[in-house]
Amino acid sequence: MNDQKNRVCPVERANSLDNKIRRYLQNPQKILKPFVNEGMKVLDIGCGPGFFSIELAKLVGNSGKVFAVDLQEGMLQKIRDKIKGTELEERITLIKSERDKFTVPEKVDFILAFYIVHEVPDKNKLFKDLINVLGDKGQFLVVEPKLFHVSKKEFSTTLRIAEKTGFKITEGPKLPFSFSALLNKV
Repeated sequence: MNDQKNRVCPVERANSLDNKIRRYLQNPQKILKPFVNEGMKVLDIGCGPGFFSIELAKLVGNSGKVFAVDLQEGMLQKIRDKIKGTELEERITLIKSERDKFTVPEKVDFILAFYIVHEVPDKNKLFKDLINVLGDKGQFLVVEPKLFHVSKKEFSTTLRIAEKTGFKITEGPKLPFSFSALLNKV
């Protein structure tokens, strides 16, 4: 697999991941509302600067919890700065992952992997780790970028890997410039 596809977005480009144009094209509330309810425990894997994490925290409410996981401390710091002094500080747990390992302290009801699976060299291990953290009735939304990053064939291969690790694949929401799938435990 080519290095370009496994390269993570640098912290210096975090603003490109959280701006008005992206909010218009990929409205977090609109995308997540069908899957996330108050009181849920949610995992945002590869959370970056919190574009989805913050909205997830609003959707889960006071009784819910969001585990925002990222490889880069700088991305987690951006979230920390955004939520400092707000009620969201209590709802979002920031977790720094290693390149091939992350730890979530409890099972979750929903997992979001938005534009990150193509960055992971060992997708088999990723899906095995995620199926173990997902509760029995949980759902997992995978969204990958079309255009220059992921081909239809590559996305199909990713879904086959997910299937082999125990996920049932269903169609995800229609999103511009993206492939998506909703995964459930078999």
